[in-house]
Amino acid sequence: MKKIITISGSNSQKSINGSLISYRTSLLKNVEIISIDLNDYVLPIYGVDFETENGIPTAIKKLDKLFNEGDGFIVSLAEHNGSYTAVFKNTIDWLSRVNMKIWREKPMLLMATSPGSRGGTTVLQSAKAYFPFLGGTIIADFSLPNFYDNFSEDEISDNGLKEELSRKIFLFEQQLNTKYV
Repeated sequence: MKKIITISGSNSQKSINGSLISYRTSLLKNVEIISIDLNDYVLPIYGVDFETENGIPTAIKKLDKLFNEGDGFIVSLAEHNGSYTAVFKNTIDWLSRVNMKIWREKPMLLMATSPGSRGGTTVLQSAKAYFPFLGGTIIADFSLPNFYDNFSEDEISDNGLKEELSRKIFLFEQQLNTKYV
């Protein structure tokens, strides 16, 4: 059985990106989901002086080991001021100190949502440009605009967007099953 690691790029307890991930993973069949909550990995702000004096935090070593176990990643990025949240950026900065290829060249489905009409597209574009340098094999990406208008009762309410995500999921699952058979 394939293992999919899911990460919501937020530390909010009521993250809309977390809701999107939960919905998304409910559609997957015959996979084990390993959900990562960034609140479980409290980290100091990355700095070379801190690393020199203290080494790599234990939480990062555990997270890095967990990343080895997955066959693919689903990441839904929250957007703060057009970029990654501070907690997500800090986590990938630390992870890159253990293994620059954070994503292990494994299939990725990238998602983003926001209350606005752009649906986190700015952070999604940034991730699509940056993650390949970190070992990301991005199979598909999906942006859900106007979260509160397009998501209700734990699912996407707009049929067009629901179908679009289903197509992206299919591509991700197809690559996951092809690449790692």
